[in-house]
Amino acid sequence: MKSILLIITLIVGFYSPTQAQTTSEKTVLVPVWTEADRKFLLDNLTRTKEELISETKNLTKQQWNFKESPDRWSINQIVEHLALWELIFTRENSVALQNEGIPGFAHYLPDSLFLQPKEMKPNNALDATKPFSFAMPLGNNEGKNNVTWLITMHNESIEYLKTETKNIRVHYICFGPNVHQNFMMVFGHTDRHLHQIRKVKAHPKYPK
Repeated sequence: MKSILLIITLIVGFYSPTQAQTTSEKTVLVPVWTEADRKFLLDNLTRTKEELISETKNLTKQQWNFKESPDRWSINQIVEHLALWELIFTRENSVALQNEGIPGFAHYLPDSLFLQPKEMKPNNALDATKPFSFAMPLGNNEGKNNVTWLITMHNESIEYLKTETKNIRVHYICFGPNVHQNFMMVFGHTDRHLHQIRKVKAHPKYPK
């Protein structure tokens, strides 16, 4: 989760109340949420949902709980972690959409900042949540139940995006990413952990 921590750090650096300029001092271009943006989010959220279902279909109990090593997560734990973070992303989007949009926000961040690489070096999820551990999977749920939890939230986002008409690019999460960019982090985070699941399944000792 170091990528999420880095994004938060960059956001803080970009936004400083002492550096704010009035609209009379700086022309602010209002970002627009387009049909191309809608399609981009829908395509990637649908793709990651389908890939997650495919990668976890018909797994045995041994396959769900296999670990490459004692300090690595099982597929069950990976999916639970995804569901925990998706719940957080969904809550952030919900709050941002209930608040008034800020079309004149002068510290708009580029989408490129929120494009996460599909493959990253192993890292400790606690790095992004210190001093708390809310994103750490407990492993108390069965894998198929974690999939149901995650896919339910994914589907709600997809159905929401199909019909939304407001400009979600002017609704911000704590003056950082806007709602469109937060959805980018949803599928980007899923992509990275899909790569992790495939790595677990490729291990020589993975149960067949």
